[in-house]
Amino acid sequence: MEAKSNNNCKECKKSSKCFRYLYPDELEFINSKKTQITYIKGETIFKQGAFAPYILYVVEGLVKIYLQTGSNKQINLRLARQGEFMALPAIFGRNVYAYSAVALIDSVICMIDKSAIMQLLLKNPDFALHLTTRNFQNEDRYLEIIQNISHKQMRGKLASALIYLSSEEHSDDDIFQYLTRQDIADFSAITLESAVRFLKEFEKDGTIRLNGKGIYILDYQKLILISQKG
Repeated sequence: MEAKSNNNCKECKKSSKCFRYLYPDELEFINSKKTQITYIKGETIFKQGAFAPYILYVVEGLVKIYLQTGSNKQINLRLARQGEFMALPAIFGRNVYAYSAVALIDSVICMIDKSAIMQLLLKNPDFALHLTTRNFQNEDRYLEIIQNISHKQMRGKLASALIYLSSEEHSDDDIFQYLTRQDIADFSAITLESAVRFLKEFEKDGTIRLNGKGIYILDYQKLILISQKG
């Protein structure tokens, strides 16, 4: 972890669309309430159950957000990339982080005082609308995970995870180069052995192609059908 000199929010070329609804004086205010830190690949950014004084914003990089469900078990919830917030529930009264986050590649993160964000939410309705919309989008993702775990068999769980990881929001990068097979299993809420077995089955039936760490979707409609029937 390395602290960096704070770039001015008004000059940041990687700012979220949410910040574009802030007035110059509000940007100056938020700039005075943040700290910018660089995390190296594999470094924990925040830990489930730890005190949560900040919300976090990804300036650069790629972050894995996961829920620890046992001493050696976890469920990967989502990936956060440039322009995305993490730990938004901390704004609304949650005093500890509900999940953990780890840098998949070297990542630059802004840590923003949650009380400062709350002040802006109360003052600027456009900013409030767009930030809460982000939070609702994350909630939709978490509800999808609950549905997958509760109602789908292992093939369907894996198919749903592959659909999420190959979705448009991750299309800029070959996202699988940053993920291990254990990561894929944890996004699917199945064992590593089952994930490897079903990936080979999907390749055999022409749904995907495997090449090293790479996973390439060949028949997206078939993958959707597996997910739905799972």
